[in-house]
Amino acid sequence: MDHIKEKKREIRKEVSERLSSLSSDEISKRYEAIATRLFEFANFLESRIIFLYYSRKGEVFSQKILKRCLESNKIVVLPALDPARHRMKLLKVDHLSKDLILGPAGIPQPDPARCKPVPIDRVDIAIVPGIAFDEKGGRVGTGEGYYDRLIPRLPVTTRKVALSLEAQILPQVPMESHDKHVDIIITEDRVIYKI
Repeated sequence: MDHIKEKKREIRKEVSERLSSLSSDEISKRYEAIATRLFEFANFLESRIIFLYYSRKGEVFSQKILKRCLESNKIVVLPALDPARHRMKLLKVDHLSKDLILGPAGIPQPDPARCKPVPIDRVDIAIVPGIAFDEKGGRVGTGEGYYDRLIPRLPVTTRKVALSLEAQILPQVPMESHDKHVDIIITEDRVIYKI
């Protein structure tokens, strides 16, 4: 178990080094290509209620995607993290400038005083963040376990989709029994369906 945790730390460091070797201009172009693929993706186009994330360092930048979803009249749901209980609430966001407050680790999240809860079984597609992935849908996140607890609670019919740069795709990521896979990974070059 400790061996796997150490391997995940090494992967996070390796991916961070890979990403830092890319220019900010190159990363922006790649993020734009990922966003274009997402907005052309059939499961996304058919979805009305979309669970997204507000990106952290090492995750595909999501803020432009969030804005575009709101402009497209999609119902946007973001997580409000509760570190004390290691859980997240799913809250509907209408305005990025008005509905967000700083959450744990300084990451913006929905303000529970302004945003309404969304039942998890209403989510059509869940866009799940991560630091590294493999082609079987294996995922390495930040290590806090929020998404490993969320994914099994989502309905079977909800597509679990990750956004990733090709530089974040590895031949294999180590998985522990509590780690959960995603169904689909969208990169700047391709759409990967879990094998």
